[in-house]
Amino acid sequence: MSKTIDFYYDYVSATSYLAWTQLAGLCERTGASINYKPMLLGGVFKASENISPMTIPAKWEWFKKDLERYADHYAVPYTLNQHFPFSTVNALRGALWALSNNRIEDYNRALFSAAWVEGKDLSSKEVLAEVLNGAGFDADVVMEAMTQPKFKTGLIQATEAAVERGLFGAPTIFVEDDLYFGQDRLEWVEKALI
Repeated sequence: MSKTIDFYYDYVSATSYLAWTQLAGLCERTGASINYKPMLLGGVFKASENISPMTIPAKWEWFKKDLERYADHYAVPYTLNQHFPFSTVNALRGALWALSNNRIEDYNRALFSAAWVEGKDLSSKEVLAEVLNGAGFDADVVMEAMTQPKFKTGLIQATEAAVERGLFGAPTIFVEDDLYFGQDRLEWVEKALI
């Protein structure tokens, strides 16, 4: 029987990017499908009283090296974004639009690559439009959708629902009711799917 994983993520999270790079292979090996759950990591942090690793200098230095280790381990491109931390509110509203238009795979590829391969500042509407146009989207349509109340409210509701489900960071993956936090827990996700 095929299973579905719920993948909670934010484009500001380098570990979400690293996990995302591995999901297609994981699903191919296990027959699972992905239910994408974009949410605002800052909102999750605030509600769960968690803090970013970058707020603790020694942890941040370790964390940056660990990101490089995992990128090497996964053999995927990665660069520490010099604009980090950047706002992803608009990018995530766009992700909700992409979900509603069955374009989330292409959208995730464009946004994660822009943030963690090309090092682009997703806070900038001009940069977002450039990324979207370059990925085959009509940026005017997507950028206008980001201003619509249903996507603004939708992001708030998605973030609140994530907190209610017990999230405290990203990426978080659920297999049924079991929570797996961090891109370094994909081995356990895969075991749960077999």
